[in-house]
Amino acid sequence: MTIQWYPGHMAKAKREVTEKLKLIDIVYELVDARIPLASRNPMIDEIVKNKPRIVLLNKADKAEPRVTAGWIDYFQSKGIPAISINSVNGTGLNRIVPASKELLKDKIEKMAAKGVRPRAIRALIIGIPNVGKSTLINKLAKKSIAKTGDRPGVTTSQQWIKVGKELELLDTPGILWPKFEDKQVGLKLAATGAIKDAIINLQDVAVFVLRFFEEKNPERLMERYNLDSLPEDIVQLFDEIGKNRGCLMAGGAINYDKTTEVIIRDLRTDKFGPISFEDPFD
Repeated sequence: MTIQWYPGHMAKAKREVTEKLKLIDIVYELVDARIPLASRNPMIDEIVKNKPRIVLLNKADKAEPRVTAGWIDYFQSKGIPAISINSVNGTGLNRIVPASKELLKDKIEKMAAKGVRPRAIRALIIGIPNVGKSTLINKLAKKSIAKTGDRPGVTTSQQWIKVGKELELLDTPGILWPKFEDKQVGLKLAATGAIKDAIINLQDVAVFVLRFFEEKNPERLMERYNLDSLPEDIVQLFDEIGKNRGCLMAGGAINYDKTTEVIIRDLRTDKFGPISFEDPFD
């Protein structure tokens, strides 16, 4: 599954981000804690260059805590501080400003030595669509400023947002890369809702989800769909799930489109519990 999707506003966003970098002190790179690598734009290093950066592992409540802790160690081993957060309920957000000050300590001290009065930290928040940027900004600002939505592509322009006296955030539209060469990356992004459903084959995504659970956590799959065992044949597995969930057509045939919808909806509404599709320990 090679997905190509690069709307005009994303190309514009990349250009504008590059232009605004000279105004920025620090970059907050927001990723999905369930897929920290797949949800990192491979162009991020090229875009932000050598700016100080903190990786924010968002939606940490949806990922397995042990695995997320491993990812924090992974990024820190690369010289990038990382914090697990939940932009919906605010968990971990109080650590962002202190971590930023620590990372910018030398710059702040040099400015103080020159007699420059401290000003708010200017941060760029960047990430792929639907990773929770607008929700994070609204939570930090304690008011509804940035548009939010449970679909990719809600934010389409840049805006500066004050967060108290210590932080100013530049919100940007989600920037996807032009083409996903790695099929697994495309499937992970599609499963977690980062790509619009209209441009992908949802049955491929449902198969990916089922195969993942078969390999990593078959018990959760069996428990969710009341299965005594997992058939090896993927079509039989669809049949069992469709039958148990009443996804039937006239005459009792399995409605595979409806079964697909059930599987993907169950995943996205956390019916399987916390899931980490990527594990630094693997």
